[in-house]
Amino acid sequence: MFVYALVLALMAFSGRQTEPQQSAESTPAPSTAPEAPAEYLGISLAPFLPTPDTIVTRMLELAHLKAAEKLCDIGSGDGRIVIAAAREYHADATGVELDDKLARESEEKIRKLGLSQTARIIHGDMLKQRYSQYDVITVYLLPETNDLIQPILERELKKGARVVAHDFEFRNWRPTTTETIEDDGTGRSHTIFLYQR
Repeated sequence: MFVYALVLALMAFSGRQTEPQQSAESTPAPSTAPEAPAEYLGISLAPFLPTPDTIVTRMLELAHLKAAEKLCDIGSGDGRIVIAAAREYHADATGVELDDKLARESEEKIRKLGLSQTARIIHGDMLKQRYSQYDVITVYLLPETNDLIQPILERELKKGARVVAHDFEFRNWRPTTTETIEDDGTGRSHTIFLYQR
């Protein structure tokens, strides 16, 4: 409940974001997904709440991420999952982030770490991307945002692709694994859901 309340509070203070152009490095073609419903306009679909590093590690472990597999973190925030996937697992990692500052800072971290060949950030709308190429999808999104991205993933993900959701599950999907971490080291509990298409 603490996490949910905190995320809702972040939503309340999030300002209107204008849609930026995608990074020149982005490779997925735009999706034909419909625009977000009117009630979401002017509200951040993924308010930034950093995933603790211990939870990042466990999410990638549960996904059984392998070297050279393609991962996409939807709503990638400061890029920590993308960076961990590329650096620790030698995966080909992409983040999708709408916020100008977070996308720019993430790209700078990736550049400084020398990971630009295997990690990148798409500065754009998560609802307008293609996800068919990815082996693993990670998300830390509000339930309402999961509802928006779910039909896109259902339509596009290839057979065998894994989806790892932090704290908020996908409706009508049955997880293959559900794991609760009672204490992340700061007293917060977390639940991770693993799905396989």
